[in-house]
Amino acid sequence: MTTRDLLIEIGTEELPPKALKKLSRAFHDGVLLGLKNAELSHAGIQQYATPRRLALLVWGLQEKQEDKQVERRGPALTAAFDDEGCPTKAATGFARSCGIEVDELDKIETDKGSWLAYSSEQKGEQASTLIPDIIHKALEALPIPKRMRWGDLSEQFVRPVHWAVLLFGDEVIETEILGVKTGRETRGHRFHAPDTIYIGEPASYAPLLESKAYVIADFEARHEAIRGQVLEIAKKVSGQAVIDEALLDEVTSMVEWPQAVLGDFDPRFLDVPSEALISAMKGHQKYFHVVDTKGKLMPHFITISNIVSKDPDKVREGNERVIRPRLSDAEFFWEQDKKIKLFDRNERLKAVVFQKKLGSVFNKVQRVSELAVYIASSIGWDVKKSKRAAGLCKADLMTNMVDEFPDLQGIMGRYYAQLDGEDDEVAQAIDEHYMPRFSGDQLPATEAGLCVSLADKVDTLVGIFAIGHKPTGDKDPFALRRAALGVLRIIIEKDLELDLDMVIKNAIKNYSYQRVPIHIEDTSALVYDFILARLKVYFINLGYARDAVDAVLCLKPDNLQDAEMRLQALAEFRKLPEAESLAAANKRISNILKKSDQELPEKWNIFILADEEEKTLANKIDELEPLLEPLFNNQEYEMAMKELAGLREPVDAFFDQIMVMAEDEGLRTNRLAMLNVLRNHFLRVADLSRLQ
Repeated sequence: MTTRDLLIEIGTEELPPKALKKLSRAFHDGVLLGLKNAELSHAGIQQYATPRRLALLVWGLQEKQEDKQVERRGPALTAAFDDEGCPTKAATGFARSCGIEVDELDKIETDKGSWLAYSSEQKGEQASTLIPDIIHKALEALPIPKRMRWGDLSEQFVRPVHWAVLLFGDEVIETEILGVKTGRETRGHRFHAPDTIYIGEPASYAPLLESKAYVIADFEARHEAIRGQVLEIAKKVSGQAVIDEALLDEVTSMVEWPQAVLGDFDPRFLDVPSEALISAMKGHQKYFHVVDTKGKLMPHFITISNIVSKDPDKVREGNERVIRPRLSDAEFFWEQDKKIKLFDRNERLKAVVFQKKLGSVFNKVQRVSELAVYIASSIGWDVKKSKRAAGLCKADLMTNMVDEFPDLQGIMGRYYAQLDGEDDEVAQAIDEHYMPRFSGDQLPATEAGLCVSLADKVDTLVGIFAIGHKPTGDKDPFALRRAALGVLRIIIEKDLELDLDMVIKNAIKNYSYQRVPIHIEDTSALVYDFILARLKVYFINLGYARDAVDAVLCLKPDNLQDAEMRLQALAEFRKLPEAESLAAANKRISNILKKSDQELPEKWNIFILADEEEKTLANKIDELEPLLEPLFNNQEYEMAMKELAGLREPVDAFFDQIMVMAEDEGLRTNRLAMLNVLRNHFLRVADLSRLQ
């Protein structure tokens, strides 16, 4: 089998920075899938992505598909020939479809009978004829929300395409990609190397661009080059660059030949909260900020230029000139906002719609306040602080600073609350109530922050579910999945003794008190089940077995810590030699009880026990019950499961010798009652019948 390297490059106008990595990965996956479906083997794929190109280098691609034998099965012999041995229409029709006569067909024998068959050799196609279609399908499948046309072409893409390279070994595969004829000439840096560059062979692509054209085509290589430059240049001012990975990805997607430039800003701006300055630098200008050894913001920044300037000072001065008005705006907003107390802004929240069917943000604040009070009182925490923090938690939405920098909501509320002389915990809770803001984010540290965060998230979940806007597919405009996961993390990781079902029901009551016109039937169950669905993912991510999580959560435990203790106990139980047998017994018991539609007594009648095996099992269960009850009550599930493991031998003997569904109704009912009691003991931990 002969192979060649394949180079694919799509040259475009500047691609959307935030989408570049996703587009590159999707293009890679699409081509990889196409090669797999075409049964073309290869040694690996290297992906490249810059602002002006998506490219793939396929190493050692098979030049031609393998020839293969194709076998078609026709009608069964019994249907292929009549009683006189003459071919039927089924046989002649099958032969005709194969292009041969009936007597040229093969006969095959299987364990299901004899059949007519036809075997032929299918010649493999040349890879060069298959590759264009593979590329077209990969491009069509790219996650592009809005495609555009350019010039008079009918083709659509995320940005106009200006050149295309399709090089298989040292030969060009001639075709059109997005309206552009393929060739072997690429283009370098827009300013440093704008002329076309001849590519002799695919393997020379990336080295050629880097050495001759001022382009680092490998995204990851460019990414790490920027990281190194930023960290190094910060040392010039005895500082440490703070690298936000999302910002680093975005900046990497904006340049082809990165050059780090250090800049300064007026130290007077450091009187403004550092988060506002950082937001202006990162969000608006894509600058990296610099801190000292104590983590305090320094009056410096680092930007990444896409050119090698002959006069770097001009580039620096330009960057400083651009950032100055942004920082001045932040300073102005800070000074203006301080003139109005945070609490006095609450009234303006009445004009801000939370959701048109659920009222204003002011209405939401009232509900969150009541729910935070309920949560705090349930745990035994300071009700007054939680209520005050909840009452102020959305007020900073009415400040100039948050209006300009929405990502500072909560953070600025903390600053303004501190200036107003609010309690430190109250001020901190205003910031914390948005936590966790994203996957892996820290949780609130204060009691008030935990209460308000829970209340805010549960209120949103209840309200949106009550109006029938639960998430569907990848659409989740109110971030309900994130809210649900936040609720779970807070309750479990902060070990809060809370009845989640009651918290949800109290949130529903708050909507009712406000007379919000929503349909609240089944809302409690819907929200609870939605949160439990996230809990399943949460526990699986912690390393618990999927079937074990299902076995515990199907019982819908009210206490989330209790659920994890059950999982831990179940994990230990499964290590015991008795576990597999008892799990199988539970499956059998579950199936037997499902078939029985009669109402069973809570206890069996000892006087009806007939056989030795059922008497032994009954006695063993009776012996265990006084031991199990305190263990279950104290949530000592692991010890309880170890005690239950002792039932293996009597349970096995019972099923070996006893006919549960006896003809005698009294005997049958008594045995079903015994199995029901037995199963209910296990159900106080998990439904073992769900274990695989």
